[in-house]
Formats: sequence, structure tokens, C-alpha cells
Amino acid sequence: MKVLQVNYSDHLRGGGSAIAMYRLHLGLKKAGVDSKILCGNKSLDSDDSVQIKRNYRLESTLKSITSRLGLNDIHCHSSFKIKEEQIYQEADVLNFHLIHSNFFNYLAIPSLTKEKPAVFTLHDMWSMTGHCAYSYDCDRWKIGCGKCPYPNTQPAINRDNSHLEWKLKEWVYNHSNLTIVADSHWLTQKAKASILNKFSIHHIPYGLDTDIYQPLNSQFCRNLLGIAPEKKVLMFSAVDLKDLRKGGDLLIKVLQSLPKSLKNEVILMVLGEGGEALVKSVDFPTMNFGYVSSDRLKAILYSAADLFLLPSRAEAFGIVAQEAASCGIPTVAFNLGGIPDVVRQNVNGYLAKAENIQDFAQGIIQLLEDDNLRKTMGYSGREIALLEYPLELQAKRYIELYEHLLSKKS
Repeated sequence: MKVLQVNYSDHLRGGGSAIAMYRLHLGLKKAGVDSKILCGNKSLDSDDSVQIKRNYRLESTLKSITSRLGLNDIHCHSSFKIKEEQIYQEADVLNFHLIHSNFFNYLAIPSLTKEKPAVFTLHDMWSMTGHCAYSYDCDRWKIGCGKCPYPNTQPAINRDNSHLEWKLKEWVYNHSNLTIVADSHWLTQKAKASILNKFSIHHIPYGLDTDIYQPLNSQFCRNLLGIAPEKKVLMFSAVDLKDLRKGGDLLIKVLQSLPKSLKNEVILMVLGEGGEALVKSVDFPTMNFGYVSSDRLKAILYSAADLFLLPSRAEAFGIVAQEAASCGIPTVAFNLGGIPDVVRQNVNGYLAKAENIQDFAQGIIQLLEDDNLRKTMGYSGREIALLEYPLELQAKRYIELYEHLLSKKS
């Protein structure tokens, strides 16, 4: 079986969707599937990954028109040339992932799926809205969008033509051969209530390598990092503070509200790009590791932590919380989106009321002060990861779905 994954990025610096797609790719290959990647941004030094050939001059000219109209992505004319690519022609099944953000024209999906069945793995809400990846408290995606309350939500639009983009997507789905996969129960229910409900919709959680993401000796990891054994370590995966969805501004308020006595015991460990601004905003020691691509290094960092913090305002799944759970580290997060799939209240973490600073801080205080509770939650998180998130299990579920689609074709 030959499967072609289509995603914004093939691995590095492509966000959680790229990490999830690449892990699925590796899981499929380990199971004997010939998986390849067609991407907008190539970082892998491998023949498994091919970058879409684009006519940037033509697309730039088209974008100058379409962006003024408030329409994203349809300037990517090169998507209609994908059928000429050998990597497409050899594929038995297509698997679309994150296909927005200026590299792929969704209007090409009907042509690409005319002869090849395709899975569309949802990593956010973009597929069902008039432009945005997350709609927050807006439900207009259920009735056709228009009058958008959040035009600046990514992917942002210069003009509110969200109803037209929604109608274009509806036309695409009426002429495409797609099967939908969502990573969380929350996103599955959103899809069933949307213009995607004409398709078969499946729930398959992300998988990860539980042999890499496993609990390591905490004291050994701390010694490697130069962290004193008596310190309490809070861990956060940073982003640009201007990205309100990830809630860095909320975390600053949470950390500033912690009791002074607790601050004297705490170190904040920050991963990811954009952590500098957050580090400057807290009044206790920090360790800023920047962007970390190595899974093994991330497992060491998780294992050195006491708690992982996830202050997102919107999240389809929470891949970093999944990694933390697999390493035996509880998470404090807001109770919204797909996060409760991964962080289960009083089982492997603490879920605060959405955007409630005091409740989030209370979760941190409670778990830092109760060593036994924190350890029990860590054990539970690891058990959940071993039961529900092995990469082999995710690959098996996708292979069964691919085989079903191919049997229908024959």
C-alpha cells in the first residue's frame, strides 16, 4: 500500500500538526506501508518528503487580488499540477492534514480525489469554517459563516468574505471523495455538526513513541540540567505572546499570582520559540531552552519537570500534554476543546475553568504541595499513554481505514 501524506510542513517547525503527521508517517512505515510526504515546507533530508513545485511569481500576482477579496489559499495555483507529480501518481491513498496557511489550494481536492480515495485528518476547525482555524464562541460555521466576529483569527482575512469561502468549501466537499478523521472527541463532534457531515467521520487519537516518551529518572535528568533537587519545576511550551490562542498572556498572570513562598521554590522551564518575552515577565528563576526538535531531549526535559502547564484558549488535542502524560508528568490546563481527552480531571491532571486565572493557579498550588497526588497522577498518565496512544495502535487504525477505502474502490 502506498500512502501520500499532504501537509503544510514535513516535520520541523510546522507545529503540532506536522509532528503528528510525521509520527503517523513513521508508524505506517514501521508497519510496512510505503508512506510519502508532499509538503509546502521541506526540512527532512529524505526522499520520503517532496516539496510541492510552485510558480511563486504567478501565485504572488494572484494573491495580491485574492487576499484583498478576503479569500485565503486559492491563489495557490500549483496545487492543480500535483496530479503530474510522480509521488502523487504512485499513491494508492491520499491523506490530507493541515492544508491551509498559504501552500495549498483546497479547490484542487475534487480533482485530486477523483481517482484516489482520500482521508482528511483534521488538526483544527479550518475545514468547516469560512476562514478560521478556531471559532472560539462563534457558531456561525454551522449556518454558513459571514458577519465574522474574528477576522483577525488565524488564518486572518483582510475582508469578510467568510460566507463565500464557506460556500466554496461546501462545493469542494460535494465533489470530493473524502473520509474524515478527527484527533479528539471534541473535534469529532464539531465535524459531525458541520458541512463535513456528509462524509464518514472517525475518531483516531494521535500516536507517539512511548518507548522514547517514557518516565526517566527525575534526579538524573535534573543533574544533567543543573537543577537543584529541592526545586519545583514548572514546564511550558512557549509561543509568541501575540498568539492569544496559546494563552501565554494568561500564563503570565497565573505565574504572577502565585504565593511568594511558592515562587521561592519554583523554576520555570520554557521550550519553544518566543519564550524570551515570557521569561522577562516572571519574577522567579527560568530556564529557556528555545526550540527543541529532539524527542529524546524533550523526554529528558519532561522527566525533570513536576508539572506541565497548558494555558491555551483553544486546542483540538494537546500534543504536548500527551507527551507529558507519556513521561509521567501531570498537566494543569483549561477545560476546553480537545484537552479533556488528554488531561483527565483528577486522574492525570487538573482542568481549570476556561480562562479562569485563579482556578489555574489553584491547580498548580494543589499539585505542587501534594507530592503523592502528583506522583499518582503521573502514573495514571503513563498508563493512559500505554493503553491509548502507542504509535503502533494509531498506525493500525489508519491502515484498517485505508484498506477499507481501497476495498470500496475495487
